[in-house]
Order: sequence, then C-alpha cells, then structure tokens
Amino acid sequence: MTRISTDSPVVSTTGGRVRGTSDGAVSAFLGIPYAAPPVGPLAFAAPAPHEPWDDVLDATSYGPTAPQVGYPAPIAALLDNVIELGDDYLNLNVWTPDPDAADLPVMVWIHGGAFSRGSNRIEIYAGDTFARDGVVCVGVNYRLGVPGFGALPDAPDNRGLLDQIAALEWVRDNISAFGGDPGNVTIFGESAGAMSVASLLSSPRAVGLFRHAAMESGNGITAADVDDARKVTAKLAEKLGVDHTAAALGRVPMPDLLKAQTEVVLEFTMNPDPEIWGKTVADIGLGIMSTFPVLDGDVLPDIPQNRIADGAGADVPLLAGWNATEFRFFFAPTGVVAGATPEAARGMLGRAGMPTDLLDQRLADGVSAGDALCEAVTAIAFADPTRALAELRPDSPTYLYEFGWESPVADIRAGHAVELPFVFDHLDAAHSLTGPEPDQSVADEMHSAWVRFAKTGDPGWAAHRAGAEPRPFG
Repeated sequence: MTRISTDSPVVSTTGGRVRGTSDGAVSAFLGIPYAAPPVGPLAFAAPAPHEPWDDVLDATSYGPTAPQVGYPAPIAALLDNVIELGDDYLNLNVWTPDPDAADLPVMVWIHGGAFSRGSNRIEIYAGDTFARDGVVCVGVNYRLGVPGFGALPDAPDNRGLLDQIAALEWVRDNISAFGGDPGNVTIFGESAGAMSVASLLSSPRAVGLFRHAAMESGNGITAADVDDARKVTAKLAEKLGVDHTAAALGRVPMPDLLKAQTEVVLEFTMNPDPEIWGKTVADIGLGIMSTFPVLDGDVLPDIPQNRIADGAGADVPLLAGWNATEFRFFFAPTGVVAGATPEAARGMLGRAGMPTDLLDQRLADGVSAGDALCEAVTAIAFADPTRALAELRPDSPTYLYEFGWESPVADIRAGHAVELPFVFDHLDAAHSLTGPEPDQSVADEMHSAWVRFAKTGDPGWAAHRAGAEPRPFG
C-alpha cells in the first residue's frame, strides 16, 4: 500500500488502487465496485468481475444504490432511505482503523428492506463506529426486487445472494490491504439482510467465506419454490406486456420495471391469494414481500432452516434475535393497531396462512385486537423461527437476544428496525426512528456486544440452551 497523505490514503485492490479519506482515527473508502455493473446483457446474469481501472479510483463518496422506489408513507417518515441511481451500484464501503494494520476482525453488513429497498449509504449504517473500536467494517449493496430475486426461466436464480457472495469473495481477496483478517469475517444483517445471513449460513456456495454470523429480526424460512416465484414474475411480465423472460425484461426501461414491480407488490398485499401467487410466496411473504430468495438447487438447495438442521454452518457461531414488538413498526403508523377488531385480526392472519392460536390466547387475556395481532405476527415471523434456529444447533454456539427499548415515535415501541442505531451506535442519526432521547446506555451495551462477537465469536452471555430466555436489551 502507498500513501499520498494522512487524509488521503491509497490502497491497492485486485481491481486497482482506491483513494479514501481519513480523519486520523478512521479511514473510509466508499463506493468501491466489487462486480461489473449489472446492466445490458448482465442485468439478469450472475455477477461478473469488474473491469480493472488504471488510474487511482476516487473512493471518497458513496456510490450509486440499487434501482428501487422509496418507502411509502407513513413508513418513509421513520426510515431514511437514500436513492442515488447509477450503473455501478454493485459497490461496497470499507471503514478501517488503520489500513497499515494486520489481522483486524472484519464485519460485513447486509442491509434490509424486504429485498426491494435499502442500500449501504444510509447514515445509520456507517461503519466508522466499528472501526473506532478496532473492527474493519464493510457495507455492501446487492441487486434488489426483480433484478435481484425475480425467478425467470432463462436466468440464474438468487442473483441478489450471488451478489452478496461475490462481495464476500472480494473481502476474502482484498480486506488484508485495509488491515483486516480474511479468516475472521462476521456477516451481519437486519430483516431481509438477516434472512440473507440465514441463506448464506446454509448455502454450499458461501462455505468458508465467514467465521461468525449475526441476524437481527430475521428467520431461516424465507425461501420460495421456483414455480411459485415464477408466478410473480409472470404477473409482472404480463403487466408490462412482454415475454416472461430475462431477455425481454432486460429491455424494459428501469423506471417502467420499478413501476410495474410496485403495482405487483400492492396487488399481492391487497390479496395474497396462494392460487394467484403460489403457496410458498403467499405463506412466507406476509403480504409484504412478493420477491425473495428461491430454492434453486444451487445457492439454496433447501429452506435455510432445513439445511441448518442437517448441519450447515455448524462451525459458525451465531448471534440472533428479534425486537419485542416488531410488527408495531408496520401496523401502528398505518392505523392497523388502532382500527383492528378480533374478526379483522383473525382474517388478516388467515389470509396470510398464519395460525391464530396466540392471537386468540392474547384476546382471551384482555389484550386489544391490535396489540394481540402485533404480538402474534411478531412471534410467527421473527421470534419463533429464530428460537427454532437455535434449537436446531444444539452443539453449535448460538446467542439469542430480545431488544425491548421502546421508541415513542408513532407508537412503534420496540418495533422493527428500532435496534439498528443502537447496534451501530449512531443514535444521533436516527431521531426519526427513536425520538430525541434514545438511551445511550443501551447502545453502549449492544454495540460492544456486536464488537466482542466479531472479535471472539462470543457476545458476552451464555449460549442458548433449550428453554432458556434470550438476553434482554433495553
């Protein structure tokens, strides 16, 4: 590695040299391409190597984001989501305490967003706080929506997961130049990012690319049958008036593709009928996601939970948890909590193929229909399957947690995504989600636990045993 100055470090990678910035304590290299732009003939192909560059690449500002549309109101008021379109969006960011160091632990962040939104340039995802504490932190972009996860007869499936694997291969080949240890990589993600972590933990294509894994608000059951997933893309192609092929969809202008994709998701949300969308899409999509990983016999030979039960990832320590009232994030701001009746709540669960046992139990306890609905869906979608993953790994260290700090914003309480600024120790950037007075002591505890897990594979509490309660935060 060569240096130009203390505030303009230059590092050599397999693609060429990159110039970042440094404040004397943390160096940042932003928007580094790890794969070729997925446009033109590569739009629905597996990720390809990026062409090397001759000049020093300026990596002092964030790169483009994957094509997407913004969150709808009122969710948009809670979550910051920067969209900056551009072809070279298969990029990653690196924050390091010292590019001249050696063998520092590495964390690779996989963002959430229902497999259709999000990026590595959201403010609370900045990895400077991890670098401050001795960890090289990497944030990756990957293809979203139909370009990333749409199932088509003439394209490889799970392109978004293949992008993540390509990013991890880049980390393996390059992170030592930034001071990191390629043999001590922790992957961590939230929501769709956590579901991606479960997929990678179970995938034969990702073996050896990471040592530890952490899942925030995910599960190991998010994977659709290919035939069901193709019903969704067939619906999209029909709406666009083109053939149901990657070749045809690849010729559709991206704004038109995104518009049709949004319309398809809305139709799915309004009527998640398994006869229309396929049983696995209807059962797993929760009326929110119509496009997500599929069982392709390659990247995902089986549902992640089943693969993990058979021993996949058994040598990888796992940190996993959920937020106490996850679905208040979706149901409180939209008025569902306030307006729910017992009959409407049962109907919502029934249409999504979910059991009503917990809902009925909580209604019998005197809990309001809206609150009981949130509890039931939180358990079904996040808490129960996360516990199940731990139970399937009795001989592998799995550390469970439950986040319970309650945000005063929009009555979301300990809702989905509220833990994110605490894990990243970026409370100053998240007042729209946490309110003006988040508890710094909770951030201190969570952030330090994630750092310790990255360094040692142990976050600081006992590994899960049958019947044990998760470690509470907040």
